[in-house]
Amino acid sequence: MRSFPELYVLRHGETVWNVEGRLQGGLDSALTARGRAQAARQGEILASLELYGFSGICSPQGRAAETARIALPEVLKLSYDPALREIGMGDWAGKARADLGDVGKGFDLYEAAPGGEGFTALARRCAAFLEGVQGPAVLVTHGITSRMIRTLATGQPIEMVREIGGGQGCVYHVAGGVQKRID
Repeated sequence: MRSFPELYVLRHGETVWNVEGRLQGGLDSALTARGRAQAARQGEILASLELYGFSGICSPQGRAAETARIALPEVLKLSYDPALREIGMGDWAGKARADLGDVGKGFDLYEAAPGGEGFTALARRCAAFLEGVQGPAVLVTHGITSRMIRTLATGQPIEMVREIGGGQGCVYHVAGGVQKRID
């Protein structure tokens, strides 16, 4: 298994579209009050850690950038990388899951989205990103992209993206191929 630098991985806080059950992909929706509180909680977690020598790398999408502004300590040098954007949802971006019928209820929709990115392409994008990370980093990204980065960094096959766990308001620590959730 390839060894990657130590990572702390954050998903953006809850958005209006998360509450509405809409797929965001490359589109954006503002954080809710709960989402801003989740980002603040992530900031508390990060403040309790020794982050000397870490960089901060964030998706350029608005919901992730807002989360980073709230959660990341000012001591981290922050950069933005489009490789951390959310999985592309193609024609289904902005659609409500409920409008997609049974396919909208699980992870299969990320593979089925017409014009979408799919897991294989996302895995290639995330693997290339991880290969370029030069040292320990705090990453601020999105639900599915976070899962894929953690899947790859723990040496699991991409199908495990469905099983690796997720959530907002927490921080995932990945080091030596092992993931730990910090609440």
